[in-house]
Amino acid sequence: MGMETATTLPIMLARGRYHARLAAGPDDLAAAQALRSLSFATLGPDVDDFDPLCEHVLVEDVSSGQLVCCFRMLVLEGGADLPRCYSAQFYGLEALEGFEGRMVEMGRFCIHPEVVDPDILRMAWGAMTQFVDETGVEMLFGCSSFAGTETDEYLDAFAMLKHRHLAPSRWLPRVKAPHVFKYAARLRRKPDAKKAMRRMPPLLKTYLLMGGWVSDHAVVDRHMNTLHVFTGLEIGAIPPARKRLLRAVAG
Repeated sequence: MGMETATTLPIMLARGRYHARLAAGPDDLAAAQALRSLSFATLGPDVDDFDPLCEHVLVEDVSSGQLVCCFRMLVLEGGADLPRCYSAQFYGLEALEGFEGRMVEMGRFCIHPEVVDPDILRMAWGAMTQFVDETGVEMLFGCSSFAGTETDEYLDAFAMLKHRHLAPSRWLPRVKAPHVFKYAARLRRKPDAKKAMRRMPPLLKTYLLMGGWVSDHAVVDRHMNTLHVFTGLEIGAIPPARKRLLRAVAG
């Protein structure tokens, strides 16, 4: 599955001001890469070898045609395929290789920095929910990023992750990257809940509300100028009320 298999693809989802669709060719991919470059403030185009392997979701303003959000999805048939995913460059995922269901790695998620509207994130999750339901995906995962590589302003957020949201031991990713912040081992503080949620990235916050979990360490990614944690979400573990809300958007 990837860009090379896409031809004319329909709108996945339309709600209010926005619609979401799968990228249908090189022009769409170039637009997504341009938005990623703008959002991540990269020196050059945000392009890598994983792009041709992925499906790319574009969220656009219906009236203006402006691309306001994008992300990519790499479909894996099970945990045995994990060594070929983006996250495997940074995390030891051997424990998860025993997962037998279909998985999707969600990556390069970004929202246009000049467009502030919570409906954009809801539209993106609605499109993802529709894709998950239609393709039988049993786990979503990816790298959830904090802006910058300094940890001080995020200590309450990391303490919150340690106390409430660490991965089950059977799936826990191991350290692989050369530069990491082992927050679960180092932090002893009790988190200030308000400060923690204020500094928590919106995408990660949504994962956590649905029952997602994270690695016990953050990777210091100086190339992307981020701190990121491996994030997993087992579809079967999403609370029923949350599933109903997502499917109301995706339906």
